[in-house]
Amino acid sequence: MSILNDLTGADPGLTPRAVLLRLGAIGGLVAGTAGAFAAVGGWLSPGALDQARIVDRFERVNGPHPGFRRNHAKGLCLAGRFESSGRGARLSKASLFGAGQVTPVTGRIALAGGQPYAADAATTVRSLALRFHLPNGEEWRTGNNDIPVFPVRTPEAFYEQLLAAKPDPGTGKPNPDALKAFFAGHPESAKAAALIKARTITAGFADDTFRSLNAFRFVARDGTETPVRWAFVPDQAATAESAAQSARADKNVLFDAFASAVRRAPVRWHLVATLGETGDPTADATLVWPTDRATVDLGSVVVTATEAEADGNCRDVNFDPLVLPAGIVGSDDPLLSARSAAYSQSFTRRAGEPKTPSAVHDTPASGAGL
Repeated sequence: MSILNDLTGADPGLTPRAVLLRLGAIGGLVAGTAGAFAAVGGWLSPGALDQARIVDRFERVNGPHPGFRRNHAKGLCLAGRFESSGRGARLSKASLFGAGQVTPVTGRIALAGGQPYAADAATTVRSLALRFHLPNGEEWRTGNNDIPVFPVRTPEAFYEQLLAAKPDPGTGKPNPDALKAFFAGHPESAKAAALIKARTITAGFADDTFRSLNAFRFVARDGTETPVRWAFVPDQAATAESAAQSARADKNVLFDAFASAVRRAPVRWHLVATLGETGDPTADATLVWPTDRATVDLGSVVVTATEAEADGNCRDVNFDPLVLPAGIVGSDDPLLSARSAAYSQSFTRRAGEPKTPSAVHDTPASGAGL
């Protein structure tokens, strides 16, 4: 199971070193955070794990697919708006949380994995990546998955897990001995995998919940910082996938169903922030926070249109989780810096590759244009 959401990259033309240096300034991160992780994680040490090796492993596991993301390769673009409830203004100075604010949103729904033409499968991890277009050129880009926790705690563990979970060409399933060895060396991942396996599989994207998984911090106007994790909770009631749905021959069944739903009426998710307290883990995405933590409904994301990725607004966009507006900053989770650096490497590679149409061919929708 892969976890790096939407392996795109930063701006084309940036070298990997330039991207790493830039991380310290993205979204108001405390100076030195990214550099500290780079040193501790070995990113600047010759022969150690770095973003190029992570992307190399994706290509080794999934094979070559020029022009596509190395992970979450199969996707569909979307557009709409964020309607603020005003309740987030006391927690964060980000302009989109102000009372009455309506912020344009573009984004992407996708399935985890590096196979852009694979048939939709209910158990495949789904993702919702969004780009909030704030005033004065600010942006908030966020990538979210429909699992309760990340399956790994560090970039190194992810690198190992990616190979251990590689499907065998003969069976289409991972080697059980390889997975057993990985979990034996990473008991935290074994516990996380159990939580992931136990999750409810919903009928589709529109009734699914998508979580940040990594922790962040909201910064109020008076400087108060609050650790947060957020989730996009569907407005419609979640329903489990039926046997009839799972038996359908349409290989794009999940994407086609979402596009059809949007054509009938806007699809909505509530953006709900969970507020962390002292002692809640912010550097370990394999751990859940206590269920009694306070939550705040920050507003609603309203999707009004979809479009095929080949010509859509999301194909060449980096949904880097460290592109943040004033009022939101990253936490001490090492996966955040690792994801950002790997996105840059992947984007640089695919930027110069020929673009092939996605397997998802969306019918032009009414409503907001892309």
